[in-house]
Amino acid sequence: MRNHLKVVLLSLIAASGASLLTGCGTTTDLSSAGTSYPNNGKIGLIEIGDETEGYSLAHIDGINAAAQKLGVSDRLVWKKKVAEDSGCKTAIDDLVSSECGLVVSNSYGHQDFMCDAASDYSDVKFVAMTGDYAQISGQPNFKNAFVSIYQARYVSGVVAGMKLKSLIESNALDASFNKNADGKWKIGYVGAYKYAEVISGYTSFFLGVKSIVSDVAMEVKFTNSWFDVDAEGSAADALVKDGCVIIGQHADSTGAPAKIESLLNSARTSDKKYICYSVGFNIDMTTVAPHAALTSALNNWEVYYEDLFKAFLNNEAIVDDWCKGYEENAVSISPLNSEAVAVGTQDAVDAAVAKIKDGSLQIFDTSTFDVGGSPVSTYTVDLSHYDFSGSTPKVIYQGNQVEAIKTVGGTSYFAESTYRSAPYFDIKIDNIIWLD
Repeated sequence: MRNHLKVVLLSLIAASGASLLTGCGTTTDLSSAGTSYPNNGKIGLIEIGDETEGYSLAHIDGINAAAQKLGVSDRLVWKKKVAEDSGCKTAIDDLVSSECGLVVSNSYGHQDFMCDAASDYSDVKFVAMTGDYAQISGQPNFKNAFVSIYQARYVSGVVAGMKLKSLIESNALDASFNKNADGKWKIGYVGAYKYAEVISGYTSFFLGVKSIVSDVAMEVKFTNSWFDVDAEGSAADALVKDGCVIIGQHADSTGAPAKIESLLNSARTSDKKYICYSVGFNIDMTTVAPHAALTSALNNWEVYYEDLFKAFLNNEAIVDDWCKGYEENAVSISPLNSEAVAVGTQDAVDAAVAKIKDGSLQIFDTSTFDVGGSPVSTYTVDLSHYDFSGSTPKVIYQGNQVEAIKTVGGTSYFAESTYRSAPYFDIKIDNIIWLD
């Protein structure tokens, strides 16, 4: 989930081609409405960051694209760089007083403030992105939304697997350095936190790689931050120097790809063993890793914001837990780096995406992974919301206990983001180890 600590990274603006938009705490001119809808209300937008970091930039770009398409850009009221503290309540109050009938936040830590506000302002609709308890909160005007990014992570893993296969077949790797004690080729992953969202992401990435190279193992290092350039770079450095060939990430800075680029450059000139490549997140990382970056997993937020804004403007019901993936083009990967990917990668990507779209490929197919040497035939997920601050977890909102393993057409799989939009896959499968 989101709990970002952000720094200014101006290079991301150039990477996206986005221009600076309305600043923190300011509003656009809403004196004239561009398009007529049954509901001509304003839309309040609370962002954890701004255009200078990839996660919020993806939201901002999606919001602006959706608003422009619907002709309502002049109805947006922005609050940027809003921390996950009492400042969020202040931002919400300001937006409501500005007559915003819909308020949307993009970070998990905003959720409690949004839920409280839904109780205080019953005539306003609230959507907390990446949140996880709207359905059980008892607040009918409080909603959650996410995208099935695990699908794009799987496809980015296919890209990584094709590269690893090519390196193995060309004898470019050193088995004594790049294999673990069990004889499996090593890849790595830089993760933010030990949350289900991250576990779901790194597992889907791993399974994408494994679909191409079966004898693979993965090491994961956590930074305990969503955005920390130095920590992400250090984690990537440690993974490569432990023999990992390709490094994925679920953290928001360019720290890991930039470090991998420098290590790959050193492999070209002096220390030949550090052959390494990167798979990024949120933005195309070729701006900082032109030789090492293969692709990135992307959230295409425009798809959701268009659905949301249409529902609001037309006085229609807003979905409690919206979550879509490739079937609605809500996720994707960035253009393949032609300088780095293996021959045939685009065909492999296209085939995987087609199977995801037609339902013949389930990302968490239980036949593709084991836990403790055995397949997973049943797994219960508790959808309750807990307070973990005390010595004993306390239930805040009671949710159902659900069976997450489904069988359809003879295929058993973990049904991710089905019972709620936020990920809940938290299984530690075989051949993935945490280094810290």
